[in-house]
Parts: sequence; C-alpha cells; structure tokens
Amino acid sequence: MKTDILIVGSGCSGLYCALQLPQDKKITIITKSDVTSSDSYLAQGGICMLKDEEDHDSYFEDTMKAGHYENDRESVEIMIRSSQKVIGDLLGYGVDFAREEDGALAFTREGAHSDKRILFHEDITGEEITSKLLAAVRKLSNVTILENTKMLDIVTEGNCCYGAVVRRADGSLEKIQADYTVWACGGVGGLYRHSTNFRHLTGDALALSIMHGVRLKDVNYVQIHPTTFYSEREEDRSFLISESVRGEGAKLYDKNMNRFVDELLPRDRLTEEIYKQMEKDHTEHVWEDLRPIPEEELRTHFPNIVEHCRQMGYDVTKECIPVVPAQHYFMGGVWVDHESHTSMERLYAVGETACNGVHGKNRLASNSLLESLVFAGRAAKQMEETYTEAESEKAKLFDVVSLEEYEDQKALASRYHRCVREAIIEAERLMNEKGENLGSSRGRAVVAFRRSC
Repeated sequence: MKTDILIVGSGCSGLYCALQLPQDKKITIITKSDVTSSDSYLAQGGICMLKDEEDHDSYFEDTMKAGHYENDRESVEIMIRSSQKVIGDLLGYGVDFAREEDGALAFTREGAHSDKRILFHEDITGEEITSKLLAAVRKLSNVTILENTKMLDIVTEGNCCYGAVVRRADGSLEKIQADYTVWACGGVGGLYRHSTNFRHLTGDALALSIMHGVRLKDVNYVQIHPTTFYSEREEDRSFLISESVRGEGAKLYDKNMNRFVDELLPRDRLTEEIYKQMEKDHTEHVWEDLRPIPEEELRTHFPNIVEHCRQMGYDVTKECIPVVPAQHYFMGGVWVDHESHTSMERLYAVGETACNGVHGKNRLASNSLLESLVFAGRAAKQMEETYTEAESEKAKLFDVVSLEEYEDQKALASRYHRCVREAIIEAERLMNEKGENLGSSRGRAVVAFRRSC
C-alpha cells in the first residue's frame, strides 16, 4: 500500500494534523482501536486560551511553575501565542464551547492557574473537540481512516522513515509506504495499574524509538492525576474526576472525613499529599466531597461525572466518593523540535507521544489539548512547506521486509511493553541517583505498572 502521509492515531492531534495538510496529498490514518477510542475523547476539564495580552505573563508563569521550570521556554511561548488561532479553528469546525449570557466565551479555572482562562463544554470538552475534528476529517476525500489497525514497526534506512508495518483488523499483515509518517499514537497509560487512559495505549512509539535509535526525552516524567474514581477491579480504566471539580469548590477528606490538603495545589504536589494521607490512614483511597458545589451547577457543568458516580452507587449531592491518584498524562516521549520533527528524517510525532518540552516535569491543567493541536499544526505546516517525495527506489526496501517476525502478536506486544517499562524505570533510577526526584510517593507512582498488559 502506498500513501503520501501516514498518521498513526485518531486523537485530536492526528485529526488536526490531517485537516491542516494540503488536500492534494493522500493521507492514511490508522488507529489501534476504533476511531473514537483515543484519550482525546476522555479529556474533561477544557482547553486553555490566552484571553488577552494582560494574561500572557501569568499564563506563561503558571505553565513554567507547574513544570518546575524545566519547560522549554520557546515551546511554551509558541503554544500560548498560537492558542487564539487554534481556538478560532475549532470554532470554525463547530466546537460548541460554553458561553456567558451575553454570548461571550465562558472561562473556568483549574488547579495551579492564577486566573480563569479555560474554555470548556460541560465536562466532555475532549469529546466535543475531537468529535467535531473527526466529522471534518470524514468530509475530506483525500483521507482514509483504517480502524483496528495496529502499527507493528517502521521501515527505515539510514535514519530515515519510509512507512510502517501494520496489522489490519482481520489479522492480516501489511506494509504501508509513505513519504512522511506522523506518530500521534497517545501515551503509556495501558501499562499502569491505575490509569485514566484507554488500556490499548501502551507506548508503542517509544518501543519503536528504542529499537530504531530515535531520540527520547524525559520518559519518566509521568503525571499522576490526583483524583480518579477508585475501583477494586484492575482491568477497569480509571474514571477521572476532573480538576475543574476542585476548581469549583470540591474538598478532599481523609478516612475520618477531615480535610487534609489545599485542593488547588499543582497535580504532582497534590498527588504527593494524597499518597501520604493514604499511607498514614492505611487506605486504598481518600474521599472527595462535591457537595460544596451547588447542585444545579454540578448537574449542568459535570453531568457525566454525576452520572458515572450514580452508576457506581454514589449520589454526589448527598455523599462523598472514593478517589485515588492514577497515571494520567505522559509529559515525556519522543523528542521533537518546535515543528514536531523527530531525530529521524521524514518522521514526526505529535500529541502525547511527543515531547517538545512544553510541560516540563509536570503538565499544567488543560494545556494538553492546546499543546497537541498547536504542534500538530506546526508539523503539518512544515511538511507542506518542505514536501519532497521519497525516492522511488525506496520501494525496494519493502520488498525485503519479512512479515514472519510480526506473526506472534502476543510475543511482540510483550517485548514492546517490557522495553518501555524498563526505559521508564531506568530513567527514574538515574534521577533518584542524582537526587532530582520529587519524592518517594511520586517515584512509586511512576513505576506502578500493571502485573500484565
């Protein structure tokens, strides 16, 4: 199979990248599961936007402070300055953000933000954005979407990527030749005991990077979300109780129903305090109280959280719910420059797969959707401006690729998962040796993998 541009992943970064590319290019999007099973659909809180010039310095400082000042300053500046264009694009695709009574965009605030600068759609902002992007992509005649199609490997020569080996929905193996390949395949949450991520997101791009010598960055910078609904079932994906809930007044209690922490601390510091309290109380979770939020606001701003808790047997208007920290977001990943280009020619990485340094050591709430879109757009722009077709003789590379080594699906997946886990553990070990870790609780959370994947 031959395509101009292969995009691996159907989340917001992959879809937005496709929308920003020239329509005279043949684009193939593959996705490991169905087209809606990406973490982009799960984002509850919202997406940041620079409101005006007066907000710039505080927005910049909030992002840097949350990231422990390890952020790439230029990446942060690019993201903030590009936010208004991206939001304009989303509005053009029909994204329905909440509005004030006068019709102006409504902004909310989340933990570690010094002001309200977050746009939202109820508590399903990610679904609203990604579904509208998907609808726009489906209208493009130059884009083909292949669901339940898994990337198994990339085909390379001389530090240049010319496409991929994939497994189709029917189990058949196929080679896809492409002038450019874009990794938009999400994070690593499927490797963890508690994670808000879909279970099939297991860091495949990282495994292939290690195998092919593609540069990685900060692979142990794994963000743990402080509050997810606690479940005893290991196979369950952790349901996120949005940061916005705490931004609107929800409180956290210990086993004796005493408040023990400032709920608006940055996520890593709040996670640390929750773990400390769990250790002190010898419990598997703490309690979150949504009752300080007016009932009408709960039902209009957070309807899906209210409904999920109801399904799990809790009425949030009358009682507290059990919550536990869970792996949530991957700040590290495949190293990329400011145009999302990896260290390998003709290979780009965007979204959670990539690490451009925006988030530093810890992501500021609601920067993820914005960062994904901004740098996916920059990748598309650079490909358009510098587009060259791969040399025709490179097709011969695919003739010598044997598909036999990819037939044992379980063995291959086990190898990739082990490769990523070992890389994260080793990076964390080296950080501990240098005395740079954030604390023992954070370290335990970073390597709290599932017993099997």
